[in-house]
Amino acid sequence: MGTSLRALRALALLAGFHLLAPALLGVLLGACAAAWVWAPAAVAAPVTGLSVLLGIPVVRGALALGGPGHADIAGLPLTAARQPELWCTVRSLAERCGTRAPDAILLTGDANAGVGEDTRFLGLRPGTRRLYIGAPLLTGLTEPQLHAVLAHELAHYGNTDTRLAGITHRGRDSLLRTVETFREREHKRIDKARTRREGHEGREGPDGREKTIAKGRGDDSRTGEETEPETGRAGFTYRLMARPFLAYAGFYLRASHGAARAQELAADRAAARIAGRDATASALRETAVLDAAHDFYMSRYATLGVRAGLLPPRGEVFGGLRHLLTAPGRQDELAALRGEPPAPEPSPYDTHPPLTDRIRLIEALPDERRAAEAGARPALALLREPEHVLAELENAVLTPEAMALERLDWPELTHRAMYALTAEGARPLRDALAAAEVTQAPAGERDAAADLTAFLDSVDDGRLWRIAGHLPKSPEAARATGRAAREFLRPALYAGLRDLTELALAETARARWELSWSEPARLLLPSGDTTEEAVARAVRPAVDDVPDTASLRDLLRTSSPAAPHC
Repeated sequence: MGTSLRALRALALLAGFHLLAPALLGVLLGACAAAWVWAPAAVAAPVTGLSVLLGIPVVRGALALGGPGHADIAGLPLTAARQPELWCTVRSLAERCGTRAPDAILLTGDANAGVGEDTRFLGLRPGTRRLYIGAPLLTGLTEPQLHAVLAHELAHYGNTDTRLAGITHRGRDSLLRTVETFREREHKRIDKARTRREGHEGREGPDGREKTIAKGRGDDSRTGEETEPETGRAGFTYRLMARPFLAYAGFYLRASHGAARAQELAADRAAARIAGRDATASALRETAVLDAAHDFYMSRYATLGVRAGLLPPRGEVFGGLRHLLTAPGRQDELAALRGEPPAPEPSPYDTHPPLTDRIRLIEALPDERRAAEAGARPALALLREPEHVLAELENAVLTPEAMALERLDWPELTHRAMYALTAEGARPLRDALAAAEVTQAPAGERDAAADLTAFLDSVDDGRLWRIAGHLPKSPEAARATGRAAREFLRPALYAGLRDLTELALAETARARWELSWSEPARLLLPSGDTTEEAVARAVRPAVDDVPDTASLRDLLRTSSPAAPHC
């Protein structure tokens, strides 16, 4: 089947999807009419009430059919007045793709790019078009590579593969938005029920939560783990009436799968024609690398201090990715990812062919012998005042709670965040010391060095496993006795003592966690010596079956600022 025929079939199936809501409403209306004609009022009234309850989700879903898409994506508008070079580039690419330029360009925090359009009538009537460009792409791509990415997105709405390409692409977006609307409304109903439930528990008084758990509604009696509050049948009508739409959507996506993949490959060819074969192939490799690097950066660096109430300096939440991408110690990892790009989780509805296949097909195209890309400008050069733009992006996409966090430079952020994380890791052991009555002062009045000294003294007095008995245990560990019990507790005991030791070194020896863009943060003494291996060697003997605290006491003594460093 040709591309145009596949697109026409997808369009016909999309029309059927839009007729599904009237059909369901017709069935419900017919049931009501039949009940009032042939059944007594005592039966007809409940049938009518049930039909109304089931019809509400259908009506609301029908109102969402083909509604505006992507409008809720947070982003920073980049106007032509403030960013003329970027707009000139985008308009030129749109013209070469045979499509109209977007009406708005928004900078987002995702490692992705896309075009969204507010469409009506099965996607046949175009509307406001928005181009989304992820800040990580501007940070990590060259200018020709960014041209390839944007040309690919714009080509979906051009006439590069079939006259119905844009319609089919918009149609898939319309269908997925409708399905998502059902899910969102179901989740809202569940959230409201959960809020009411939690509010009811709060009104029960101080023991309300405990009473709920005792009745088996707030925990799993087999594991002792807390579960979400019971929400009853909240969202049931949305789940029930969404099923026909979900089933039809799955059928539609499978039926249009071939057309969608053909469009992706056509968009790749258009990008190669406009931006160049080599730039397009390298852009595919680099975007996959940037996606993985961005996720790693956000979890390990940008949000490292959030739990401690800290964020990087203004503009660095998204702009700091450049430090990771240029770190000498990361280049081998990045090169390996470029050679074998990470593959996303496979999905039967994924419109994109495997990345390796796309790269192979692009690299098989004729060489247009364009200028070498090696000296190309970074894509970020398309922006005026990029540092200011990245700072403004935080205002647009971060929550007010995040924006209120304290800002610190990277070295201080790393130290304070790691200190807080280490303190959290040491908390179970410090709580166990208090439970075993080894320490008496409230937790907020005890320093780590005092707790560590108290722990070592107790170990020397033969109370190691008495303290360990107060550590959190799994059900299996709680049932174990003798050596088996010790083996269950030893990993938690070792981890807690290691963290407590590092805290003590930070407090008494002025050790600090050092920022590194190439490896995890390390705790260093003022002399520059790393403590990781020394702490591990000193802690292990202290948690053996026959504990020995000498090594750990030596480490604390030799790490003192007053002692000479070898």
